[in-house]
Amino acid sequence: MFDWKKPTSQMLGRWQPWHDGHTALFQKALNLSGQVCIMYRDVAGVDAGVDGQTDNPFEFEDVKKRIIAGLGEHGYEEGNEYIVIKVPNIVDISYGRGVGYTFTEHDLGEEIHKISATKIREEMRKKKEL
Repeated sequence: MFDWKKPTSQMLGRWQPWHDGHTALFQKALNLSGQVCIMYRDVAGVDAGVDGQTDNPFEFEDVKKRIIAGLGEHGYEEGNEYIVIKVPNIVDISYGRGVGYTFTEHDLGEEIHKISATKIREEMRKKKEL
C-alpha cells in the first residue's frame, strides 16, 4: 500500500505517451525509495512552454491509463508501488538551500535513451491511432 508519509521518489513529466524508457526510469526511481509519485504535467492540447514540447495530444485520464497498463505489464500496481497525480504545467523547480531531497539523473543506457515519444506519436498518427 502506498504510504504518503514514507520517503518517495518523484517523476515529473508529460508522458506523451508513456513508453519503455519511462518504465526503465520508474524502476530506477522505485529502487531509490520503494515507492514513486508519478506527476503528470497538465499540458494536453497546449504548448508546454519549453522548446520541443508543443505536441501534447493526450489528456490526463488517457495518460494515467497508459501508465497503469505499462507498469502493470511488469507487475506494478497503482496504489502499491506508485501513484499518478495531475499537476500544473511545472517548468521550473526552485530551491534555496539543502531542503531534504536530492535530484538524481539516471543513465538508462543508449538503447533506452533512443526511445522517443515524438517518434511514437508519429507512428501512432501514421496508423491512425492518434
